[in-house]
Amino acid sequence: MPDIELVNMSRHICRNVDLRIMDNEILVIVGTTGAGKTTLLNVIAGVVGYKGSVLIDGVNVDKVSPRRRGVGYLFQGLALFPHMTVEANITFGLSAAGIEKNAADERVSSLMEMVHIKHLIHRYPHTLSGGEKKRVALARSLAPSPKVLLLDEPTASLDHQTAKYLRTELVPLLKKLEMTTVYVTHDLREAEEIADRIALMSHGRIEQVSTPRDFFFDPRNEFVSEFVGMPNIIECDRSRILTSGLVEVVSDEMTMVLPYDGGNIRKIAIPPDDIYISDVKPPGPALNRFTGKAEEISRHGSNVRVRVSIGKNGLLAELPASAFDELSLEEGGDVHVVIKLRRLRYVES
Repeated sequence: MPDIELVNMSRHICRNVDLRIMDNEILVIVGTTGAGKTTLLNVIAGVVGYKGSVLIDGVNVDKVSPRRRGVGYLFQGLALFPHMTVEANITFGLSAAGIEKNAADERVSSLMEMVHIKHLIHRYPHTLSGGEKKRVALARSLAPSPKVLLLDEPTASLDHQTAKYLRTELVPLLKKLEMTTVYVTHDLREAEEIADRIALMSHGRIEQVSTPRDFFFDPRNEFVSEFVGMPNIIECDRSRILTSGLVEVVSDEMTMVLPYDGGNIRKIAIPPDDIYISDVKPPGPALNRFTGKAEEISRHGSNVRVRVSIGKNGLLAELPASAFDELSLEEGGDVHVVIKLRRLRYVES
């Protein structure tokens, strides 16, 4: 599958964007509403006019029609045909392209098997759940065997569990198909789960393109640092492997357990919103639990930030103001700290 390159591209809010998506990678574009994410997808697909150039596999496609660019596009609105069955919806693009019926039937059957919707073959869109509709739309976008797949908020409107299940299945499917993919979301945590690299957009500009880990440990500017939640970075004194996938890390007076996939750990990143604080000792096992001092308390809109010292380490915790107001915490007082495992990151030496 090809790489994609945008050269000095401008359209609406997007101004002079340069971006390269590598062959067979999943690039996730993250940003708030209005950042220019969907505009960027539309430009790659060729469904809107633009200035600058788009190259797919090194070939300039500026004058190539959307149908001939070899791009599959899963729109946020899905746009399934309500009067057609699941099978007919998926087959539509193949029929329009003049694919012979037997070949089209075989392709559609294979795709329905891949995305687990074969049992829905004769159903109509209005009878499907949100997750089922997403799968049908995904199969339809994959049916013409595109070189590039564009996904615009594919888990939007789904409940948390369904969205997570869909993402879990999507990544191995895309890798199996060796599909160069551009995936748009506003959710950084979703991006972390699936991305080879993340591109953060703001007001039509690309602020940073890097691996998820580099966003935490090497933010390019203050905007990036704020967007990823200004993670706490602490130095690792020593570590030891506990079991497959888990490692114990010591930093001054703090001993923590975190997920591990190899290498010598040099630094750990701890997101402020993944630090739980309390004025009383919480129940449960002692894993990743500490007692510190509340050095500084400040309000920022609907959130409260608490700077806590644990030995020589300083941590910033962030929590909703409503949750903080239920605590009896004052500057200089003791505070109990629980560090959640789920988003701990480390950088290797």
